[in-house]
Amino acid sequence: MNREDFSLFSRLLRERSGLAIGEEKTYLLESRLMPVARRRGLAGLEALAAALRQPAARDLERDVVEAMTTNESFFFRDGQPFQAFRTFILPRLLAARAARRHIRIWSAACSSGQEPYSLAMILADEAAKLAGWRVELVATDLSTEILDRARAGVYSHFEVQRGLPIQYLTKYFKPDGDRWRIADQIRSAVDFRVFNLLDDPRPLGTFDVVFCRNVLIYFDAPTKTRVLERLSRQMPADACLLLGGAETVLGVTERFAPVAEQRGVYRVTGADAPAPA
Repeated sequence: MNREDFSLFSRLLRERSGLAIGEEKTYLLESRLMPVARRRGLAGLEALAAALRQPAARDLERDVVEAMTTNESFFFRDGQPFQAFRTFILPRLLAARAARRHIRIWSAACSSGQEPYSLAMILADEAAKLAGWRVELVATDLSTEILDRARAGVYSHFEVQRGLPIQYLTKYFKPDGDRWRIADQIRSAVDFRVFNLLDDPRPLGTFDVVFCRNVLIYFDAPTKTRVLERLSRQMPADACLLLGGAETVLGVTERFAPVAEQRGVYRVTGADAPAPA
């Protein structure tokens, strides 16, 4: 790939998704974008870059961005964040929101849906404690294609084997040919929406819990700061943010601080945090 084409792809991805691609990731561009070129009947990445330079290439730009930002996901990924949600965050919210009986949860950059469905299964397990409560679980991604797949709630045998406890497979999934379909009870608990983390999140409302895991690692430092500070303004003072194991707020923003003894969980520090929804 020549330098001019690399710069075109890199600039497009940074502007449209925040994804920072260095020259050492040229192999990733090639592996992700060659299928886009083939679907468009183009000979290779040079032809794809030429097509992107033409007027009215908006649909092609979307395909390129979606191909590069669709990341791997699996159920109950890393385990600990979901344990923290069940045993630490949810009990605190049940006490703090007892008067309103309303909780809002956001799974940002949700990919093919395994993260929000994992949360929905935990909430289903806790149904007795949540009787009479209104719980909103919003899941977003910038890829319309991956959200369509998430909404369908159908997964391969390989996908349900990755992190999903057997008791959840038998309780909340049904065989569908050679695949597995998640129960309507769980699927209907998640509100999937198209959203780009580079955009203003205010239209989504405020959230008591935000899962924004394994996405900030793809952003450069200024973009990380901007995204985190925008998130903080949509979270009440007692809300919790959960990041991926390789991510941190330290040195990125002062609007969040780690929660003691809860790895990967952060609290809002800003004095202008909104009231709970």
